[in-house]
Amino acid sequence: SSMLLRFTDDSFDEHIQSTIGVDFKVKHLEVEGKRVKLTIWDTAGQERFRTLTSSYYRGAHGVVLVYDVTRTDSFENLQQWLKEVQMYSPGNGESVVKLLVGNKCDLERQVPFEEADAWARSQGMLFLEASAKTRLGIRQV
Repeated sequence: SSMLLRFTDDSFDEHIQSTIGVDFKVKHLEVEGKRVKLTIWDTAGQERFRTLTSSYYRGAHGVVLVYDVTRTDSFENLQQWLKEVQMYSPGNGESVVKLLVGNKCDLERQVPFEEADAWARSQGMLFLEASAKTRLGIRQV
């Protein structure tokens, strides 16, 4: 949620609430001289909302999985989220671009960069780290 807010509105809220269910934002960009409209869906990470989120993978062209570098449990949950991407995305997830983002890289980490990078590569995903708070890496996402 923090990354989405930073990317679309260039703002940051230290006390942002976790997404309940699903939220979305629209961002207009120019890519290679063409105007592009991105509709970005932010789905809740909690288990109780998992059945709601599966339908949002179906028409996706890309999926960004975000974990918190300061929390090992958020990194460990990625395998389950990737299974969902593969289950509900077109072509078992093979036809969507997948990006793994480690957020809060400005803080003391529990998840080593090298471990996350190796996992992303083993899953055929792109990888980068970012900080919604400091803007680091947000444009690359």
